[in-house]
Amino acid sequence: MSTIPGSDGTDPTPTEHEIVEPTRRERLRPVEFIVMALIIAVFIGLVVLGSTREVVLALVFFGVGFIVSLVVIAMLALAVKPDDAEQQDLDEQNHEHGGSTH
Repeated sequence: MSTIPGSDGTDPTPTEHEIVEPTRRERLRPVEFIVMALIIAVFIGLVVLGSTREVVLALVFFGVGFIVSLVVIAMLALAVKPDDAEQQDLDEQNHEHGGSTH
């Protein structure tokens, strides 16, 4: 048996009815993370600006705060295990595409 997709004469590309569009919430989830990181960074920048009165230093802290908070939020999002509905959906997708459930 060959392990190369499509080598057995079948077309490996999904047809129109197999393609599932992501929900609006799934599409906007990265935007939510960016907005949360932006809010945290603005807060950090305003605190530094209010305490030092140096705009350049506040901008530096704003940038560093944005990057660090975005990385932390992304790492926390990766640490969350999927709930039962998400796990069932992942298992269905793996079964449809012949993937492993490991």
